[in-house]
Amino acid sequence: MLGAYGGTEFETPNIDAFARKSIRFNNHFAGSLPCMPARHDMLTGALDFLWRPWGSIEIWEHSITWYLSRIGVTSKLVTDHPHLFESGGENYHTDFSAWDYQRGHESDPWRTRPDPSWIGAPSFGRGHMPYDNSRGWFTSESDFPGPRTMAEAARWIEEESPGPEDQERYFLFVDEFDPHEPFDTPEPYASMYDNSWEGPHLIWPPYAVGAKEKGLLGEDEARQIRASYGAKLTMIDHWFGRLIEAIEKKGLMDSTAVILCTDHGHYLGEHDTWGKPACPLYEPLAHTPMLISWPGVEPGVRDALTTNVDIFATVAEIFEVTGKIEHRTHGKPLQDVISDPTARIRDYALAGVWSREVHVIAGPGVIGSQGSAATAAPTKYARAPEVENAPLSIWSNRWSTMPVPQVPGLELPRPDGRASLKSMPGSEIPVICQPFQPGDVLPYWAFGRFNGNHLFALGDDPEEERNLAGSTTETEAADLLRSALEDVEAPADQFARLGVA
Repeated sequence: MLGAYGGTEFETPNIDAFARKSIRFNNHFAGSLPCMPARHDMLTGALDFLWRPWGSIEIWEHSITWYLSRIGVTSKLVTDHPHLFESGGENYHTDFSAWDYQRGHESDPWRTRPDPSWIGAPSFGRGHMPYDNSRGWFTSESDFPGPRTMAEAARWIEEESPGPEDQERYFLFVDEFDPHEPFDTPEPYASMYDNSWEGPHLIWPPYAVGAKEKGLLGEDEARQIRASYGAKLTMIDHWFGRLIEAIEKKGLMDSTAVILCTDHGHYLGEHDTWGKPACPLYEPLAHTPMLISWPGVEPGVRDALTTNVDIFATVAEIFEVTGKIEHRTHGKPLQDVISDPTARIRDYALAGVWSREVHVIAGPGVIGSQGSAATAAPTKYARAPEVENAPLSIWSNRWSTMPVPQVPGLELPRPDGRASLKSMPGSEIPVICQPFQPGDVLPYWAFGRFNGNHLFALGDDPEEERNLAGSTTETEAADLLRSALEDVEAPADQFARLGVA
């Protein structure tokens, strides 16, 4: 969607301007999905999705900010992300020197009753949401959580961050939830990309595969949802520009690494898929932008394969704490790729949602014959369960998962008599390992059917329309997946359920 990556549908002038001063990574992929697993990847450097569905920092690991605090580095979190303050995300913020939570986004239980003057938008069967209580209290653009988050981050830069003359290191983490649903914006954004729409804007996308085919969305509704996403993207782009302006005005760009990345994407009709439903991780969800402005390095493009755990490794190397990390991590620092456009740091990346398909993204030229475009594009392989989605296990000592407001009784299944104590790779701390079998109630993200394996040569097929599963290349891909799982010492049941033992 970004102009910096060739998008023309929506306006992103400030991100595009930042990109012109930055290194653009063309082959950056999410690892653990969705929201909290992705933050686990970034803040602890350890892949999450092979062991558990959704949770906070475990007792055998630490966030990067824990290590920064031990060497006296000031860290600051500014966010409007509600999952950071729910069960399953509640201790990611605790090791920051300071944190600021801008209230009212999506599922945040901020207000107990709605502003009676506000009329809500269609919710696609979601029922009454916490956002319905919060929305009426946003009376202008600057009241929305996204703009407030960016404004507070800019204020911190202007008033509290060390200046270039101080020679003091710091770490600012701006966890901005937008452009996340609800795709709710004030005018002029709300009508910017669909000015013929009448009535309340459609701000809640359905979570469905084949939504139009099934009659859940008509053409006009599909266009409206996509336009509403674009409106929010353009609005948050404007406020991102305010943050970059604050960094520039304080004279910090020449001494500060600025990384713009995201946890994952969002389906807006590609493959007639909407939201983040249970399906393979197609490009719009898994292939994410990353732009890095690095002092002393000229803007440019990098085709090396990278993933979100590499961000942790990069920050650890910046602050010289790599040798102090006590838990097993899976990232590679980006410094070599940043300084050398031809460098490569990994041959593969793993990605997925717990209990769903496991994906291995092979770096350019690693497997198969992909045609002329293979030099710059990876291959993606999504492996589904062989027969039934079992065996499965959860490894955790915290036992929390994402709250779902519209399903208040949905909880993470508790450990039972089948549980045992095991150890995570690289740790001797006992961890509860709970096995599950067919018929057991599973967490929210485990819902959904499978439709086989998927293999895409992205250089020749960027829209992922030609599934190469069943070809001779799949044998290579399956071998790489097995090797990748062995490298991270994945649980044995992952090999078994995927049929790669």
